[in-house]
Amino acid sequence: MRHDLLSDMLSAIKMGDRFGKTEMVIPASKMMKDVLMIFQKNGYIGEFEFVDDGRGGKFKIKLTGSVNNCGTIRPRFAVAKNGYEKYERRYLPASGVGLLIVSTPSGVKTHREATESKTGGKLLAYVY
Repeated sequence: MRHDLLSDMLSAIKMGDRFGKTEMVIPASKMMKDVLMIFQKNGYIGEFEFVDDGRGGKFKIKLTGSVNNCGTIRPRFAVAKNGYEKYERRYLPASGVGLLIVSTPSGVKTHREATESKTGGKLLAYVY
Protein backbone atom coordinates (compact mmCIF):
# COMPACT_ATOMS: atom_id res chain seq x y z
CA MET A 1 0.00 0.00 0.00
CA ARG A 2 1.42 3.34 -1.01
CA HIS A 3 1.12 6.36 1.24
CA ASP A 4 3.01 9.12 -0.56
CA LEU A 5 2.78 8.83 -4.35
CA LEU A 6 4.92 11.93 -4.92
CA SER A 7 7.78 10.51 -2.85
CA ASP A 8 7.51 7.15 -4.63
CA MET A 9 7.58 8.87 -8.02
CA LEU A 10 10.63 10.99 -7.21
CA SER A 11 12.61 8.06 -5.82
CA ALA A 12 11.70 5.99 -8.90
CA ILE A 13 12.90 8.78 -11.21
CA LYS A 14 16.14 9.19 -9.25
CA MET A 15 16.89 5.46 -9.23
CA GLY A 16 15.85 5.01 -12.87
CA ASP A 17 18.25 7.78 -13.94
CA ARG A 18 21.00 6.38 -11.74
CA PHE A 19 20.71 2.89 -13.27
CA GLY A 20 20.39 4.08 -16.87
CA LYS A 21 16.74 3.29 -17.56
CA THR A 22 15.17 5.16 -20.45
CA GLU A 23 11.51 4.73 -19.60
CA MET A 24 9.32 4.02 -16.57
CA VAL A 25 5.66 3.64 -15.66
CA ILE A 26 4.28 5.04 -12.40
CA PRO A 27 0.78 5.54 -10.90
CA ALA A 28 -0.87 8.87 -11.73
CA SER A 29 -2.27 11.75 -9.71
CA LYS A 30 -3.07 15.38 -10.46
CA MET A 31 -0.22 16.79 -8.34
CA MET A 32 2.26 14.37 -9.91
CA LYS A 33 1.21 15.63 -13.35
CA ASP A 34 1.97 19.22 -12.29
CA VAL A 35 5.38 18.19 -10.90
CA LEU A 36 6.19 16.20 -14.06
CA MET A 37 5.31 19.22 -16.20
CA ILE A 38 7.80 21.32 -14.19
CA PHE A 39 10.46 18.61 -14.56
CA GLN A 40 9.84 18.45 -18.31
CA LYS A 41 9.85 22.24 -18.78
CA ASN A 42 13.22 22.48 -17.01
CA GLY A 43 14.82 19.55 -18.88
CA TYR A 44 15.00 16.94 -16.11
CA ILE A 45 12.81 14.40 -17.96
CA GLY A 46 11.69 13.91 -21.54
CA GLU A 47 8.15 13.40 -22.74
CA PHE A 48 5.51 11.81 -20.55
CA GLU A 49 2.02 10.56 -21.31
CA PHE A 50 -1.05 9.48 -19.35
CA VAL A 51 -2.17 5.88 -19.88
CA ASP A 52 -5.68 5.01 -18.63
CA ASP A 53 -5.71 1.53 -17.12
CA GLY A 54 -9.18 1.73 -15.57
CA ARG A 55 -7.79 2.05 -12.01
CA GLY A 56 -6.78 5.72 -11.90
CA GLY A 57 -4.22 5.66 -14.68
CA LYS A 58 -0.46 5.69 -14.99
CA PHE A 59 2.21 7.97 -16.41
CA LYS A 60 4.73 6.67 -18.93
CA ILE A 61 7.87 8.81 -18.53
CA LYS A 62 10.96 9.07 -20.77
CA LEU A 63 14.11 9.55 -18.67
CA THR A 64 17.03 11.61 -19.95
CA GLY A 65 19.62 10.96 -17.23
CA SER A 66 19.59 14.61 -16.11
CA VAL A 67 18.53 14.12 -12.47
CA ASN A 68 21.37 14.03 -9.94
CA ASN A 69 19.10 14.04 -6.90
CA CYS A 70 15.46 14.70 -6.11
CA GLY A 71 13.10 14.07 -3.24
CA THR A 72 10.11 15.27 -1.31
CA ILE A 73 10.29 17.80 1.48
CA ARG A 74 8.72 16.53 4.68
CA PRO A 75 7.10 18.12 6.59
CA ARG A 76 5.62 20.43 3.98
CA PHE A 77 7.04 23.71 5.25
CA ALA A 78 5.00 26.86 4.70
CA VAL A 79 7.15 29.57 3.10
CA ALA A 80 6.49 33.30 2.91
CA LYS A 81 6.95 35.11 -0.39
CA ASN A 82 10.48 36.23 0.58
CA GLY A 83 11.64 33.17 2.56
CA TYR A 84 12.88 30.80 -0.16
CA GLU A 85 16.63 31.44 0.38
CA LYS A 86 16.69 29.51 3.66
CA TYR A 87 15.31 26.39 1.97
CA GLU A 88 17.51 26.82 -1.11
CA ARG A 89 20.55 26.61 1.18
CA ARG A 90 19.09 23.57 2.95
CA TYR A 91 18.00 21.45 -0.03
CA LEU A 92 19.97 22.62 -3.09
CA PRO A 93 23.74 22.19 -3.61
CA ALA A 94 24.49 25.79 -4.66
CA SER A 95 22.78 29.05 -5.43
CA GLY A 96 21.18 28.96 -8.87
CA VAL A 97 21.45 25.16 -9.14
CA GLY A 98 18.28 23.09 -9.03
CA LEU A 99 14.68 23.85 -8.17
CA LEU A 100 12.36 23.84 -5.20
CA ILE A 101 8.82 22.89 -6.16
CA VAL A 102 6.13 24.82 -4.31
CA SER A 103 2.35 24.46 -4.07
CA THR A 104 0.96 28.01 -4.20
CA PRO A 105 -2.62 29.31 -4.25
CA SER A 106 -2.22 29.78 -8.01
CA GLY A 107 -0.91 26.24 -8.67
CA VAL A 108 2.30 24.23 -8.48
CA LYS A 109 5.36 26.33 -9.41
CA THR A 110 9.11 26.48 -9.01
CA HIS A 111 10.50 28.69 -6.26
CA ARG A 112 11.79 31.11 -8.91
CA GLU A 113 8.32 31.52 -10.45
CA ALA A 114 6.79 31.94 -6.98
CA THR A 115 9.37 34.62 -6.11
CA GLU A 116 8.64 36.49 -9.36
CA SER A 117 4.89 36.39 -8.74
CA LYS A 118 5.46 37.29 -5.05
CA THR A 119 3.55 34.33 -3.63
CA GLY A 120 4.30 32.00 -0.75
CA GLY A 121 3.24 28.40 -0.44
CA LYS A 122 4.06 24.93 0.82
CA LEU A 123 7.28 23.20 -0.22
CA LEU A 124 6.70 19.90 -2.02
CA ALA A 125 9.99 18.72 -3.50
CA TYR A 126 13.47 19.58 -4.77
CA VAL A 127 15.46 18.54 -7.83
CA TYR A 128 18.94 19.18 -9.19
